[in-house]
Amino acid sequence: MRKFIPTKPIEGQKPGTSGLRKKTRVFQQPGYLENFIQSVWNGIGGVGGKTLVIGGDGRFFNEQAIQTVLAMAAASGARHAIVGQNGLLSTPAASHLIRLRKADGGIILSASHNPGGENGDFGVKYNVANGGPAPEDVTARIFEATQTIEHYDILRAPPVDLSVLGETALGAMTIEIVDPVRDYAALMEQLFDFAKIRALFQSGFTMRFDAMHAVTGPYATAILEDTLGAAPGTVLNGVPSPDFGGGHPDPNPIWAKELMELMHRADAPDLGAASDGDGDRNMIVGRNCYVTPSDSLAVLAANAGLIPAFAVGLGGVARSMPTSQAVDRVAEAQGLRCFETPTGWKFFGNLLDADMASLCGEESAGTGSNHVREKDGLWAVLAWLNILAEKRCSVAELMQAHWAEYGRNYYSRHDYEAVDSAAASDLIAALRARLADLPGTHVQGLSVLKADEFGYTDPIDGSRSEGQGLRIWLSGGGRMVFRLSGTGTEGATLRVYLERLETDPDKFGDDPQQALADIIAAADQLAGIRDRTGRSAPDVRT
Repeated sequence: MRKFIPTKPIEGQKPGTSGLRKKTRVFQQPGYLENFIQSVWNGIGGVGGKTLVIGGDGRFFNEQAIQTVLAMAAASGARHAIVGQNGLLSTPAASHLIRLRKADGGIILSASHNPGGENGDFGVKYNVANGGPAPEDVTARIFEATQTIEHYDILRAPPVDLSVLGETALGAMTIEIVDPVRDYAALMEQLFDFAKIRALFQSGFTMRFDAMHAVTGPYATAILEDTLGAAPGTVLNGVPSPDFGGGHPDPNPIWAKELMELMHRADAPDLGAASDGDGDRNMIVGRNCYVTPSDSLAVLAANAGLIPAFAVGLGGVARSMPTSQAVDRVAEAQGLRCFETPTGWKFFGNLLDADMASLCGEESAGTGSNHVREKDGLWAVLAWLNILAEKRCSVAELMQAHWAEYGRNYYSRHDYEAVDSAAASDLIAALRARLADLPGTHVQGLSVLKADEFGYTDPIDGSRSEGQGLRIWLSGGGRMVFRLSGTGTEGATLRVYLERLETDPDKFGDDPQQALADIIAAADQLAGIRDRTGRSAPDVRT
């Protein structure tokens, strides 16, 4: 039975860079999820007659939320819903399914790398027909709809059994439960030289992939162990858990501590890798050699010709503005177009659709290509395996060779989490007001060369995005960036990005925090971080 439930706007339902993220208990409030989903339908002009892909990362409340989304889609006249078995779909797999099945869009239920569980985080993101996150004009319409909503429509019916593959019906809507791994795995086999990667493992090459109790466990097991012949046990923490095993599913040296300790042992495997809650981020680490996401993007760009998917070359590369400029140096040397965009994968979509870029990356551990319209953690791991299968060298040797050719961009991100929102906003406002006066001044023995606030004009549709972060360039190849993150669920997260170019091979082995010490001190002094936030150190350094 179709029900029209009267409601009214709920404050705070403005989608961020990756949809709406809140504490799980917030989404569990009566009508909260329903209000937002109805606002999505209203904001996109309805779902009548449309085909939708629906799935999530398996975190707490995932299956219940999917039942609500299905019931609301059916009540609003959707024709067909394609759902991952047991409600599971990694974000890149969902993007691929939207494109493969020519769906009209999809709902992805995830808070990405944020903790899960009853006391953790939950999120909802709408992806458009090209498989990518909704662009700003769409999220703006969705937000507007949240402010004017008067009722939501839902079908009252028994829950759908998400465990059984095949078709069923919910009202007039057909629901198709699909294997979440199959189509994605088939795509990976088209993009990479599986025979060479299989031969690499047969030669004795070893690796560990930490799925962090999240959605990529089944994908990595099927592809790495079952198809490519990696030894059983290669995939660690491979069973998805509603609370990610009580951990934080963010693939970085802080939260993937178990893997990092393993990679610094005498008997370490040749390659370590990890992915996050919804499978769109990655971490690459060799024996005693952590690869920053910015360096990973640069290495993939420099060696793209070894990957079958890029046999005809790269159409161009793109990075988010806070990402280090390492890939810029590769692009310049190889004559490639290089684009600098705001943070958020949606800004890469037009470039990918127009074939102006075919490899993209963000410093927040996101890397991907034109095979989908999302970043893709397992894709990045397979790209590294393909390169190592061709090069037959260690990760450390590959990095040393890369730095010898292009220089090393020492890089670090400092996160100050759950900062008082007013204090964080005041810090940014005060620094913004000083930008025009900074060039020509000195701080911590460094000269400020230029400073601005980043804005972006999309080269395809001409849309303009302002206020995307404060940039300050320093003498000696230094740069610092300040911005407030849109992915947290409490207070504000102040992110400070720091980098410096080093071209002396004798200094390629320095500790990044030491190599950046003067820039770190300069950032604190310029922005007054300690004084304005009360924080003497960041919560996370990556």
